[in-house]
Amino acid sequence: MRTRILFAAIAAVLAGCTVGPDYQRPELATPAAWKAAPDATPSPWPETGWWTAFRSPALTTYIDQAQRANYDIAAAAARVAQADARVRIAGAALLPSVDAGADASRARLGSSNSSVRGGRVATAYTASLAASYELDFWGKNRSALSSAQSLAQASRFDRETIAITVLANVGTTYFSVLEFRDRLTIARDNLANAESVLAIVEARFANGAGSALDVAQQRSVVANQRAALPPLEQQLRQTENALAILLGQTPDALTIATGSLDDVVLPEIAPGLPSELLNRRPDVASAEAQLVAANADINTARAQLFPSIQLTAQGGFASTALSSLFDGPGLFWSLVASVTQPIFEGGRLTGQVDFTEARYEELVQTYRGTVINAFRDTEDSLVAIRQLADQQTLQEEAVRQAQTAFELADTRYRAGLDTLLNVLDAQRTLFQARDTLVQVRSARLQATVSLYRALGGGWSI
Repeated sequence: MRTRILFAAIAAVLAGCTVGPDYQRPELATPAAWKAAPDATPSPWPETGWWTAFRSPALTTYIDQAQRANYDIAAAAARVAQADARVRIAGAALLPSVDAGADASRARLGSSNSSVRGGRVATAYTASLAASYELDFWGKNRSALSSAQSLAQASRFDRETIAITVLANVGTTYFSVLEFRDRLTIARDNLANAESVLAIVEARFANGAGSALDVAQQRSVVANQRAALPPLEQQLRQTENALAILLGQTPDALTIATGSLDDVVLPEIAPGLPSELLNRRPDVASAEAQLVAANADINTARAQLFPSIQLTAQGGFASTALSSLFDGPGLFWSLVASVTQPIFEGGRLTGQVDFTEARYEELVQTYRGTVINAFRDTEDSLVAIRQLADQQTLQEEAVRQAQTAFELADTRYRAGLDTLLNVLDAQRTLFQARDTLVQVRSARLQATVSLYRALGGGWSI
């Protein structure tokens, strides 16, 4: 009894010893503010459910479906389960190992007299328990557990990163679907417009007021507008297929409801401070969790250089009769403590220490790179949002002026006061301006989604 108490006390005292460095977050230069942040204080940017700010029921439906059925998110969840299992495996080394055994044997004991055949038959029964425990004197096992726990946390951050990326892709892909639908609508309107002008040109030619050149030129415009439809239809179908995959469906199973970019509300943004980004981006958190794990691996590798202290105990009962197996005379036990010190390993252990230290330094640089990329992603999105807002305002004005120019040219041509050339130029300018405006609107919505992703899942003031 005293021996067991002594070993327990030794284990409790020595468990606090560790070798190797304590983790410290690498120093980073953090910007004081975003260069392209909005000047005014807008409404809060949603931290969760960011997609609801666009006021699109269809988008909300697709986001919910992706969260349930996307295969990349499901695979990431399975990796989290694997990491949790590795934590349990690593933690087992901190607990004693206990095995139970039972044995029955029967043997014939021969006679020394060769003339005597047979001999006495003996039966033996044994029941035992064996336990072993390695004193974690240098913190080797605790460091291994700490590393596994940090990697499990990193896997959770990785899953969150994948989920953010998938949901952002659902948003941008859905907006692309609406963009191609709007562009198809405009292209069909442009075709109808061109055919209307062609009817006038052909009527003027039939009445001797126009030329065959005018007819050929306008027919060329009509043909070009018809040729613009198939590529847009192809892009629409391919984008719908991409959305189906994000939702965990086959392309033929997805039917997208009608909709337009005009139905989507553009939310205002509040990016917060750059220093807060480190606590919001899951990829940054994952990089740091891996750094913490690598630091623990250094401790584990260094602990391998020191002695290993092992306690083993065995006890049980042995008897020649099963009925008396657990009687007092059959009791046996043993208790052993052993120390193993590495002497010559051919540089394996010191090489492992060098490897873990170099791995840690690699992850330090990876962490710093992840951080500055996070700053860049946010700045890029903020710049895109600001510039696209200005571009949309200017493009809307361009469409208004192009519409006015076309109406004037068309009126003057019908009255015989102008040539078809001016009508053709006005048509071409109007068609292009309307198509560009739709693309700018789509790009602005997608830039807003990109900011959500850059901020690590949204932000609220």
